[in-house]
Amino acid sequence: MSKKQTALLIIDMQNDFVLEDAPFRIKGALEIVDNVRAVLEEFRSKNFPIFHMARVQRRDGSDIEITRKESFSKTPFAVEGTKGAQIIDELKPKENEYRVKKIRMSAFFNTDLDSILRSLEIKNVVIVGVQTPNCIRTTAFDAVAYNYITYLVEDAVAGQSQEIHQANVLDMRNIGIRIIKTEQVEGLLK
Repeated sequence: MSKKQTALLIIDMQNDFVLEDAPFRIKGALEIVDNVRAVLEEFRSKNFPIFHMARVQRRDGSDIEITRKESFSKTPFAVEGTKGAQIIDELKPKENEYRVKKIRMSAFFNTDLDSILRSLEIKNVVIVGVQTPNCIRTTAFDAVAYNYITYLVEDAVAGQSQEIHQANVLDMRNIGIRIIKTEQVEGLLK
């Protein structure tokens, strides 16, 4: 694949979702860090476009979805300007990598992601990060809706449990998302 065709979308690998003591820690997040980093390094080595998607909320919670208002008022998460909203140290974006803030589950909702992908002539997206049933799934479904050939790196995404993760991977496979493993990414990018 040409570098003008394939981009990596790293979803919500932020301190508030990944670290052991994080307020909204995804149980499987720490276990996938090495695989996410391996995929990231493969994209970096090929100089393919990389997008770090990060949920970032206003301090007052005025931009949070209605279903999370109550929980956010008790335990704010991914608040703009806080350490919790930052990408984890192991995956820190480099200067030439894209950073896109989002306020909803899908990385496409009210962001400039689609515009940038189209201006780069991207045809394929590879998705890694957290969490499988929410931000991963909605981003993957929207990528398909926007006509991107979509790859999910199954062992570089995580949910709160393996059962939830596997059920959502099956749903994504059933709508045509291509499910691959970390070790297959190198071959995909050749």
